[in-house]
Amino acid sequence: MSTMSLDRRGFLAAASALAIAVPTSSLAAARDAYANSPYRKITDAEWRKRLPAASYRILRHEDTERPGSSPLLKEKRKGTFACLGCGLPLFSSTTKYESGTGWPSFYRALPGALATKTDHKIGVPRTEYHCAQCLGHQGHVFDDGPRPTGLRYCNNGFALKFVPA
Repeated sequence: MSTMSLDRRGFLAAASALAIAVPTSSLAAARDAYANSPYRKITDAEWRKRLPAASYRILRHEDTERPGSSPLLKEKRKGTFACLGCGLPLFSSTTKYESGTGWPSFYRALPGALATKTDHKIGVPRTEYHCAQCLGHQGHVFDDGPRPTGLRYCNNGFALKFVPA
């Protein structure tokens, strides 16, 4: 048997890594596009005054809301989901779906909206994403989403605001 053969598990692992790596590499460029954003100069004390307590903990200190606690979980209208910290549009309502996780989930982010980093907080590496403009923590992206992308952007609802179309 050749060492270059690839079993089903190996193929799925490679495909999953590629699915996350492709969006991540384009998102790193998006982060640089907002390098001079005035939102990057706001102090922690100013963020604390601007945001509701739960949103502050999520956006500025990478906290997570309780599953099922966000009113945006049931939002079904047409529109855009934007960062609560700075208003940058992050997701179209057309990419929102019911993942059963208890957090608003999307299968595609708007181009240039997110920046990513690797998170090891629970002992395993995960891809964490932030608003590219203000660097506010939004959630994590996983490779168990629906077609056409196969991605699940699992977002904290208290880090978003909904803007109806």
